Amino acid sequence: MEFLTTPAFWVAVGQIILIDILLGGDNAVVIALACRKLPPAQRTKGILWGTAGAIFLRIVLIFFALALLAIPFLKIVGALLLIWIGVKLLLPDHDEGHSNIEGSDKLWGAVKTVIIADLVMSVDNVIAIAGAAEASGTGHSMALVIFGVLVSIPIIVWGSQLVLKLMDRFPLIITLGAMLLGWIAGTMTVTDPALVNPEVMAGFPKIEATDFVRYGAGVFGALLVLGLGKFFLWRRAEAAGSAGQAASAAASAPSAAAAGDLLRSVLLAVDGSDAAARATQHVVALRSGMADPSACQVHLVHVQRPLSGDISSFVGSKTVDEYYQEQSDAALVRARGLLDAAGVPYQAHALTGDPGTTIANQAGRLASGLIVMGTHGAGMGAALLGSVAQATLGEAKVPVMLVK
Repeated sequence: MEFLTTPAFWVAVGQIILIDILLGGDNAVVIALACRKLPPAQRTKGILWGTAGAIFLRIVLIFFALALLAIPFLKIVGALLLIWIGVKLLLPDHDEGHSNIEGSDKLWGAVKTVIIADLVMSVDNVIAIAGAAEASGTGHSMALVIFGVLVSIPIIVWGSQLVLKLMDRFPLIITLGAMLLGWIAGTMTVTDPALVNPEVMAGFPKIEATDFVRYGAGVFGALLVLGLGKFFLWRRAEAAGSAGQAASAAASAPSAAAAGDLLRSVLLAVDGSDAAARATQHVVALRSGMADPSACQVHLVHVQRPLSGDISSFVGSKTVDEYYQEQSDAALVRARGLLDAAGVPYQAHALTGDPGTTIANQAGRLASGLIVMGTHGAGMGAALLGSVAQATLGEAKVPVMLVK
């Protein structure tokens, strides 16, 4: 049990937990949606049995993945898949076609949906965890896998909403997770048996996988994922910008005469937090201070990140739409109450997409002269990890007012 006291073991455990949290959030949503129609007394049983079955199958899959990584060139193939998974993590998902499967009202029907969905959706998770465990160099890969998965599963199942909110508040968490996958891909590549084992494919060129080579490959893999992700984001933004120029110009035309009046149309972005409530109160105060408050049109906007397209294979469109509606209603209810109490008319918009980009684009579509949103502060943590507010500031074409 001495390996439990080595730094390499705990670094690998941390990597596995982070991978599970980043790549397992969608699995948690599927579990919740698949069990939502069960009677309350059976809902917890459905979640527990479905999760237990999913854990067992995932560990079995990882066991086989670890065995397969000993085959020449399969580490290189796995590394390429990890780079693709990391890049995909950096790109906001778009809604895709849905299946006709809805949440089951029968216990074992829901459990079956959970297990099958987790089995299919965990391919990226399995590859990443197997790579992290094998690259740790501790010689106790399965112990790492079992420990890491058991620790992270409760976080995924019961803390998924908290994790999603943290990732929304600090988008750089996603970026760091994607770069971690690139790091693992790089270290996997230079430890492939075909490259390092003289007894395997003796005629193939060999390298010495020193710490310098492994760390260098890891840094290269992390930067490659980041670079590819930024490139595809830029290409997507360019395409969206070209398509939206005509629409933005058309939306701006009716307000051209009032272009100097920032309060003619105000976009109030909220997420249900205390900071969003303070921003709402600030908009109420701004409007009441106008000579003609009725000239101020308030647009109440909530943006949530779209569910992964993989979820569409197991959960029907009706269930996903209900999920989106529930999330938006919960996020908007506080701001609605404050605006209604102050007698402020408004239009509510529930949107999906990357929050910063979507808020900035929506301001253009609505010809808003000002974006108002809450912020949790501009301390060192927010500056390092980034935030939706900072992303909006960087992308908006109109002034952004941040309310602490």
